[in-house]
Amino acid sequence: MLFHGSFPAGSGFASKQSFGSGFFHLRIKLPNKNSAGVVTAFYLSSQGNNHDELDFEFLGNGEGKPITLQTNVFANGEGNREQRLTLWFDPTSDFHTYKILWNQHQIVFYVDNIPIRVYKNNRNIGVSYPSQPMQIQASLWDGDSWATDGGQTKIDWSNAPFKAHFEGFDIGGCSSSNGNIDQDCYDSKYWWNAKKFWKLDSAQQRAYENVRRQYMNYDYCADRPRYPTPPPECLNL
Repeated sequence: MLFHGSFPAGSGFASKQSFGSGFFHLRIKLPNKNSAGVVTAFYLSSQGNNHDELDFEFLGNGEGKPITLQTNVFANGEGNREQRLTLWFDPTSDFHTYKILWNQHQIVFYVDNIPIRVYKNNRNIGVSYPSQPMQIQASLWDGDSWATDGGQTKIDWSNAPFKAHFEGFDIGGCSSSNGNIDQDCYDSKYWWNAKKFWKLDSAQQRAYENVRRQYMNYDYCADRPRYPTPPPECLNL
C-alpha cells in the first residue's frame, strides 16, 4: 500500500463482508523511512454515526525512533478509550502478526500471539459493547495533526511515497449482512466463541500483565485529568 500525499490523504482497503464475531489476523510491515505523522491502521468498523470500531493504529515516528501502537474501542459511537504502548521490536524491519478476537464475552488485541489489550463485555454495569456488524479495514493516512509528538512533528514529504506491506490476511468470522448481528454469531459452533476464549488463560494473563507493565505508556483508565472518575469498565478489568 502506497501513500503519496495526494487527495484523499491516504490509501486503504476493506472486506466486502461484515462480521458479527470472529478472530481476524493480518501481518503488517510498517513504512521504514522517516514516517512521523503517518498512521498505519488495521481495524474493524461498522457504518453510521453511532458506529462500533476496534483499532490498531501505528503512529509513525522519525527514523530510528520508537513507533507507538495505539488501540481504541468504540461502542455505539463512544470512543476515547485509547491505550498506547511502545513495541518491543522494530515493526518496520519485518512482518509481525496482529490479531483481534471478538466474541460476546471479550475483545482481545494480540501482537505476535501476545495479548496486549482486553476489553470485556460489561453491559451488566452499563458499559456499551460492540454489537454491530463490522467490516475489516486497513489504511495508511495523514495523521500529522496529532499522531507524532501530539502533532508537533509533521510529515516530511521528501520521504514519500510511504509504503506499508500487508500479508497473511486470515478471517475466522461469522458473516452478518443485514445490519444487525444474528444471534447465531454467538453460537459455540464457531470456535472463537468456545469457553476457552471467554477469558485469558493463566499464561496469557501473565504475558498481558508483563506487556502492560513494561511497554504501556498511556492508558485512558489512568488519565485523571481527563477522567477524574474512571470510566466504569476501568473498575472491572
